[in-house]
Amino acid sequence: MKIIKRVLIVLAIIPVVILIAAAFVSGDCKYEKSITINAPAEKVWQNTKTLKAMDVWSSWNDLDPNMKKEWSGVTGLPGEKVCWESKNENAGKGCQEVKKVDEANKRIDTQIKFLTPYESEADAYVTIVPEGNGTKATWGFTSKIPYPFTLMKLFMNMEEAIGKDYQKGLSRLKSLSEKQ
Repeated sequence: MKIIKRVLIVLAIIPVVILIAAAFVSGDCKYEKSITINAPAEKVWQNTKTLKAMDVWSSWNDLDPNMKKEWSGVTGLPGEKVCWESKNENAGKGCQEVKKVDEANKRIDTQIKFLTPYESEADAYVTIVPEGNGTKATWGFTSKIPYPFTLMKLFMNMEEAIGKDYQKGLSRLKSLSEKQ
């Protein structure tokens, strides 16, 4: 009977320890990837300054070429929005909306809301910076993981999870910008 009691106590303590550990892991999440493009910054900016322009090189379209998309707002201005819905679970359902377009510093900020396969939000951005004879394009996002899911950060590898998709999108942006 003593052994069963001890096992039950240990089993009761494990979730408490996990919840306490999760409280010490920051929920802040950030990922970005960059590429050097052999084209003037203005040319690259034309391919990144609107959601419609970004849709041309987005790697996420590969998940479901028949994805249903609905556009609203004025292209290239805050409020431009695209909502998508896919039967492919990996593409899911959600919306992305332009929050800020900084023409002078060549930066676009958007907010993404994923509704399925799970609810989450992220603030995404693309920056374009002249670099030598070319341009450095950086695509990234920041997000907040809610407690107690913060513990997942210890086991997540963002490069493994989305690095290939970001690289594919940036490579397409490079190809598109260099041949125009």
